[in-house]
Amino acid sequence: MQFTAKQISELLSGTIEGDENVQVAELSKIEDGKAGSLCFLSNPKYENYLYQTEASVVIVGQDFTPAQDFTCTLIKVKDPYSAFSVLLDKYNEIMNQSADKSGIEEPSFVHPTAKIGKNVFIGAFSYIAENVVIGDDTKIAPQVFIGEESRIGAHCVLHPGVKIYNRSVLGDRIIIHSNTVIGSDGFGFAPQADGTYTKIAQIGNVIIEDDVEIGANTAIDRATMGSTFIRKGVKLDNLIQIAHNVDVGEHTVVAAQSGISGSTKLGGNSVVGGQVGIAGHLSLAKGTQIGAQAGINFNITEENKQWHGSPAQPLRNWMRASVIFKQLPTVELRIAELEAKIKKLTLLIEQSSTTIPGK
Repeated sequence: MQFTAKQISELLSGTIEGDENVQVAELSKIEDGKAGSLCFLSNPKYENYLYQTEASVVIVGQDFTPAQDFTCTLIKVKDPYSAFSVLLDKYNEIMNQSADKSGIEEPSFVHPTAKIGKNVFIGAFSYIAENVVIGDDTKIAPQVFIGEESRIGAHCVLHPGVKIYNRSVLGDRIIIHSNTVIGSDGFGFAPQADGTYTKIAQIGNVIIEDDVEIGANTAIDRATMGSTFIRKGVKLDNLIQIAHNVDVGEHTVVAAQSGISGSTKLGGNSVVGGQVGIAGHLSLAKGTQIGAQAGINFNITEENKQWHGSPAQPLRNWMRASVIFKQLPTVELRIAELEAKIKKLTLLIEQSSTTIPGK
């Protein structure tokens, strides 16, 4: 399917510089652009590709001024990255129209008490337990398990192998990728006098609000009591551990291999980098930004602050410390030289004191 630059510009409320009738049939990265493709330029370090690309159309910022000649048509918009994401969504929608299935594939098990909405698809080898509720237009891929009394909202997508434990509650427009587990037991064990551990029953659940997306192989534990919360608009990457009774604030993003320990509350609009570890029973302020591999073991009360390192510290302190850390080998040599000089001076002083008359 082909679209003209004019049609795309109208969709994005942009302005055209070049041939408004040029047609594109695919999306691509600007470094891989070819005739008939559409690209976007958001990061200035990729600007050189604009003057080399064979792409037919490139989306740029409305204030962009080219430094060299180019051959493609430009569509200028307020935010190129957001505009391109709109096109990706539209492209995905068009490509998946034929895959908009409904009905229940066999073999599958759907308990007679389950309430299934309109235009729902349930893939083969899925298991829908007693008293489950599934909203309209939700798509459940093969090999998905949904436990008793769980509620799944409308327009959700559960990819192959997702497991939803009993009494979990999912809002609308939620996407969960393959092999993610929602509602597994929280990590609760009571130490005994003989050195063994007794399991503490985890009787709570998980509540995931609207417009959340969760990557593959992520685990979100049910609460010991009450609920583990993933608030509206949260985006979780692959391979993340969210422990029992955690509360992830709305519109927060968490990158892969991060872990949030039990009962910690993460403020809304926070950003957590990859491989971050956050200890339990903490409160982190709204807008907290944590750099990759940082370790957080204290409350953060100031909003919209950046933290780096392990243990974490404010960004400016961490930058100064990292410079010093790189200089440690040189500093070690300087200290050794100073110690040698001090030892030599001390020896000279001692020798001088023994030759002074009357001493």
